[in-house]
Amino acid sequence: MNHFTTAIAQQPSMYGTPSPLVIDRGHVIDPVNSIDRVARLLIVDGRIKALDPADGDVPHDAQWIDAADKIVAPGLVDLGAELRQPGREEDETIQSGSNAALAGGYTSVLCCSNTNPVIDSAAAVELVIQMSQRVGGVRVFPIACLSKGREAEQMAELAILHEAGAIGFSDSPRPMPNDALLKRALDYCRMLDLPIFDRPEVPGLAEGGVMHDGCVSLSLGLKGLPSEAEDLAIARDVRLAEATKGRLHVGPVSTMGAIDMISRVKARDIVISASVCPQNLHGSDELLRSFDARFKVHPPLRSPRHVETLQNAVADGTIDAIQSGHMPRAREKKGNDLDSAPFGTAALETTLSATITDMVRTGILSWTRAIECLSTNPAKIAKLNAGTLSVGAPADVVVIDPDTTWTVRPENFESKCQSSPMEGRTLHGQVIATIVGGRIVFSPIEALMAGSVG
Repeated sequence: MNHFTTAIAQQPSMYGTPSPLVIDRGHVIDPVNSIDRVARLLIVDGRIKALDPADGDVPHDAQWIDAADKIVAPGLVDLGAELRQPGREEDETIQSGSNAALAGGYTSVLCCSNTNPVIDSAAAVELVIQMSQRVGGVRVFPIACLSKGREAEQMAELAILHEAGAIGFSDSPRPMPNDALLKRALDYCRMLDLPIFDRPEVPGLAEGGVMHDGCVSLSLGLKGLPSEAEDLAIARDVRLAEATKGRLHVGPVSTMGAIDMISRVKARDIVISASVCPQNLHGSDELLRSFDARFKVHPPLRSPRHVETLQNAVADGTIDAIQSGHMPRAREKKGNDLDSAPFGTAALETTLSATITDMVRTGILSWTRAIECLSTNPAKIAKLNAGTLSVGAPADVVVIDPDTTWTVRPENFESKCQSSPMEGRTLHGQVIATIVGGRIVFSPIEALMAGSVG
């Protein structure tokens, strides 16, 4: 057996057939197939070949990863990260965003449309796809604009955008204030069987807000973002989804009112999905007492009662997915005072560990449910061939050391953004290897030297 003992953290060639790979003795979790046990995983020609193959069925030239005491799961899928390129490269590039995603265990990322120019044409969709293919890291799937120019006046040419490679539509992080346009788009997308992703917020209620509207904002003298701005938008969204039977994803959400409405419409078998960000599952608006702009995120950190409700909603299935909420902004932008600094955070590299720390180790989520929220359900929502270790599926895999702890230091991020509400926290869980299409495209040198891979 040719055991894998050298570091392959550098970018590999994306051409040719990858070598066979065996991930041995890992705790394999695959919610699609109800697998939750120690097993051996065989990867051949970039696809899952077998679970628990006999020694005689393993190719003689296979590389091996010893994953004893590690979690082996489908690669994570993010439902909306801002990669900012083209046009906003001071915040992030596809290269730096891809590196950050791989370091966080992601193998597929849905890219938001707020580039410059925005992704509202076939050429813009194709450009993002071409740039991501040249990078050759995480799989990037563009979400195209729902409206032309993201101006909420005319519906974009959705069918043409889909033909160019868009897998869904959204003006996020801008909400969609045009009710008629959203209804028409849901009707149209039902024929295309494609999702619309809406960031639920009523702009008139939220305009000028800095943080959650509550006792803390009042005591600090800061304009608040009322929970009603999200609640009213959710009420409209779910009613239109019911009327049109279109595929709607709302999120990320952050309020108790949103959870109440989502729960009630799901009980009536209305098909919608929802997501939440890890920062909203841990931090509350009390953190803004520091006036530190790294806590200025969107959706905003709300009161402890909202946080508890969100945690329970993830556990009981009201919320389907955990998405990173990756909104990178350059240091000079986030370095402004709280009022003038933009909303934003680097989150791709911390989402998995934050979920392990705040949701799994606390007993709120099982490991299977966590992987379901981070990988399987996002893949289903986006209709991607991902989120599973089924035989024949693309070999997109993450290997996780669940017990390793690390302290979040944004200066060490792969992302160009060095602002995070997780800064200084000690988190559990480290990515040991991220595998895309059967190739190890990320594996930290220190983990290899410690003998985690070898």
